[in-house]
Amino acid sequence: MNDGYQELVDEISALLGVPATLEDRDFGLIAFGAHDSEDDAAMDPVRTRSILTRKSTPAVRAWFEAFGIARATDPVRIPAAPDAGVFRGRICLPVRHRGHVLGYVWLLDDSDPGPAASRLAAAMEVTGRIGDLLADELRTGADPARELRAVLSAGPGGQRDMALAALRTALGPSAEGLHVVVCVAPWPDEEPGTRAVPGTAALCALPYGAADGGGDAALALLVRLRSADALAPVLAAVDRLRESAGPGTVAGTGAPRRGPAELPAAWREAVAAARACEAQPRFGPVAQWTAIGPYRLLTALPAAPDPVVLPLLAPAHGELAHTAEVFLDHAGQAGRTASALGIHRQTLYYRLARIEQLTGLDLDDGEDRLLLHMTLKATAIRAAPGAVGRPAR
Repeated sequence: MNDGYQELVDEISALLGVPATLEDRDFGLIAFGAHDSEDDAAMDPVRTRSILTRKSTPAVRAWFEAFGIARATDPVRIPAAPDAGVFRGRICLPVRHRGHVLGYVWLLDDSDPGPAASRLAAAMEVTGRIGDLLADELRTGADPARELRAVLSAGPGGQRDMALAALRTALGPSAEGLHVVVCVAPWPDEEPGTRAVPGTAALCALPYGAADGGGDAALALLVRLRSADALAPVLAAVDRLRESAGPGTVAGTGAPRRGPAELPAAWREAVAAARACEAQPRFGPVAQWTAIGPYRLLTALPAAPDPVVLPLLAPAHGELAHTAEVFLDHAGQAGRTASALGIHRQTLYYRLARIEQLTGLDLDDGEDRLLLHMTLKATAIRAAPGAVGRPAR
């Protein structure tokens, strides 16, 4: 441990007259001030556990983060919460560097009104020096792949805020520039070098397929752009990368964005574009979120098919499901549909009647046709790796 941390924690303890504890943004213990009280009741189980095990429990962490400490710029007073194991109130001093939280200084304090504002302000100045030390260490050990994976997989809240701060540190001055997120899937275990796609700032493997994280892996790439209309070289390089992964591999991109704050949304867009490309190869070889039209909505539909349409999706009715989709793709025009399917009109009419019998839908009703069309298209998207199988056709 850097001795500078202990000196700064002791300085805060002396300023405020209470023992201070320093933890990193993941609630890992860095340094702590001496507790010289003879009153055993003054000790706090959370502080004791942090010192002995060098970490806090998930319940304690959730309680503290619920007070917005990852976004706070001033001291935050947090009350006791016995149910979470927090038996004493405390004050949190967020440790920030260039606007990003890197850690927390904790002060046990149940008093009212607590330390004077002038002393807290002086303590916050000390946390700024702690932030400088933490930033220097983060830059030394920064891993863009690890931080990108954390940003794209973390849920909303404090953990994502901290992951974003780490990614900004890892990317350096270019972090706030223009980027595009790319999804290539399925992807084998071995990750390519960042030179495979010029301008790649970071890449990592993530789950692709089932909602529970099962199924195949996908390759996520964060690629720098000179401008939003300079995508052509990136798309060409991604296409070559896609081909190198083997048959059946698809790729998609999200809309370009500045800075890392919206990267999780950009990743969802890139995955949706890749899935749309699986269902409709015409969007390829690299599907762009901005160009997949109604599939931007279809990829966001619930995982389970509409129960009315479900009987039509049984494997035994694959031919009927295909007929329904072609009929709706051709705006319900019988002549064009029969020609596309290579069948007689009477055969088409028979199949359409069977579709209505199975689903209870009226194919002369616009809303019924919309429901059927959306469900069939969404089902094709869900037939991606790890998802529900595509109906037989």
